[in-house]
Amino acid sequence: MAAETASTSKTVRVASVIIAVVAAGAAFFWLSGILTPLALALFLSVMIDGLARVLRDHIPGFPGKAALPVAICLSLVLFALITYVVVSNASVFVGQIAIYSPRLDARIASIAQAMGIKTAPTFMQMLDRLNPDAYLGKIAETLQGFATDALLVMIYLGFVLASRQGFAQKTHALFLKPENRIHAAEVFQRIRASVGNYLWIQAVTSALGATASWAVMASLGLDNAVLWGLLIFIVGFVPIIGGVIAILAPPLFALVQFDTWWQAAVMLAGLQLINFILGNIIYPRMQGRSLNIDPVVILLSLAFWGAIWGVAGMFLSTPLTVMAMVILAQFRGTHWIAVLLSGDGNPLGVAPAAEPPKLGFVTAAAGDPGGIKL
Repeated sequence: MAAETASTSKTVRVASVIIAVVAAGAAFFWLSGILTPLALALFLSVMIDGLARVLRDHIPGFPGKAALPVAICLSLVLFALITYVVVSNASVFVGQIAIYSPRLDARIASIAQAMGIKTAPTFMQMLDRLNPDAYLGKIAETLQGFATDALLVMIYLGFVLASRQGFAQKTHALFLKPENRIHAAEVFQRIRASVGNYLWIQAVTSALGATASWAVMASLGLDNAVLWGLLIFIVGFVPIIGGVIAILAPPLFALVQFDTWWQAAVMLAGLQLINFILGNIIYPRMQGRSLNIDPVVILLSLAFWGAIWGVAGMFLSTPLTVMAMVILAQFRGTHWIAVLLSGDGNPLGVAPAAEPPKLGFVTAAAGDPGGIKL
């Protein structure tokens, strides 16, 4: 009878966790307009905080009190510079479409001939069939929404940075017992370290890949190589899809720009080599064990957060999954989910023989596989 009751209790607990996950996903989707800019602001604050630590710890004689203000100023200047370069080069890129149109028609004709199609449509005919007028309003709304979201992110970022001062007092009020307070701080530090390390590793590797890709594209004479380099840097934060775009998009435009095929072939080989070196040599050495997530989970999280929050969700999919894994590992009822999300079955990154920590909201029984009972 006791065994049957324990089995029923476990089934109910697992079912409750699944229902909670579904409900949370629905809430994230319905509140995406509010939560998306807030999430972006939180992760930007993590990157700014990491930059402040770099300035304070790695520059001799740098004043500690000036680290955060300088990091904020540098981040804002970098954001403004990237925005200016993208906007200025994008207008030039749009103006060059008319110049590329005859070459694009020739490429379409050659492809159609290879496929046995006698009369190939022109680029403008294909564009007319897509009825672009129907999409102009949506494009304008998207651009307006992007500007609004960017403003909201900056506002949220300011308030997030300002609220840092009261975090210690809030923690002290939430956790009355010193041992619970210490462990809560350890969990927070683990989340911040994991997310911060991931974001900085992505920033460094994306910058290296963008710089090397720009050198390849500029040496081959591709138009708007600076714009392509910045786009490669930005999409570098999107797992899987970003690498595909960085490898294939510039060679496709090289096919349109150049009269011959060899520039696109060399560019494709060069970008593929850069992506291979970054993905198989540099990134694993920098990452180490800081990102203990199963590769399949990364793909699923990309699809999940992309469906809920769109492009912003794709950018935040991996750090959000890292955060969820660390939090779920603290609760007995959700510890199994954290194990499935992890790459080696050890989401906390501790030795297998060590007892997982307990947050102390409800005291866990001896031998429990993870902290709080739900």
